Amino acid sequence: MKKRFLVLTLSWIVLLWCSISSAAESIKVQRIHFAKGKTSATVKGSITGYNTVDYKLGAKAGQTMNVKLKTGNTANYFNVLPPGSETALFVGSTSGNEWSGTLPADGEYTVRVYLMRNAARRNEKANYTLNVGITGAAASMAPSNDAKVPGTPYHATGDIPCSMGDGQPTGSCPFGVVREGQGSGMVTVTKPDGRTRTIFFEKGKATGYDTSQSDTGKFKAEEKDGLYIIHIGKERYEIFEAVIFGG
Repeated sequence: MKKRFLVLTLSWIVLLWCSISSAAESIKVQRIHFAKGKTSATVKGSITGYNTVDYKLGAKAGQTMNVKLKTGNTANYFNVLPPGSETALFVGSTSGNEWSGTLPADGEYTVRVYLMRNAARRNEKANYTLNVGITGAAASMAPSNDAKVPGTPYHATGDIPCSMGDGQPTGSCPFGVVREGQGSGMVTVTKPDGRTRTIFFEKGKATGYDTSQSDTGKFKAEEKDGLYIIHIGKERYEIFEAVIFGG
């Protein structure tokens, strides 16, 4: 009897683990980019059953985030998660589908769109429109002719998305920027191993990097929707336009 109970218990644990793993694998990640000169963006999407979409965007402490979800399914909501945490700043299922709040920290925020469990079990579908805005300038993002961040040589500091390659997932790397005006300056990124990368910008274009730091590699840069995507060898850095221009 005890053996049978143990087998049933282990089977239940395995089924539960598989269920959790399956739910985790159903999360799709999508970045939100603001067009040049814009402070908000609107995206359209759909989810079915247990599918979830995590919309990622960077912001600074003290800025205000505004989120509004329009949907035809009454079980469709969103949560807002702060950088590096699964504890939500806002839970849509208890507070509705519109939120505005002051952000507590620098970093990458997540707007998670999902269906309530009862609707997910019925494999319902939701078509939605999501609007996300960021307003207000943070103190550390002041123009380059203003005072520097206290105790640093930088005009702004924070974190940017980065990946070191070799199959490693995207994480966050601290940065500091020295602005020279009109889109020129230097962004110094601290890698997970403590070494640094200094990336050079000239009149709004990423032009190269300091080859005396870390390992060298082929430099490639592209700009898309207010975001610089920088490749140095296997490394990848995502630098928001506001980092180098301020604002």
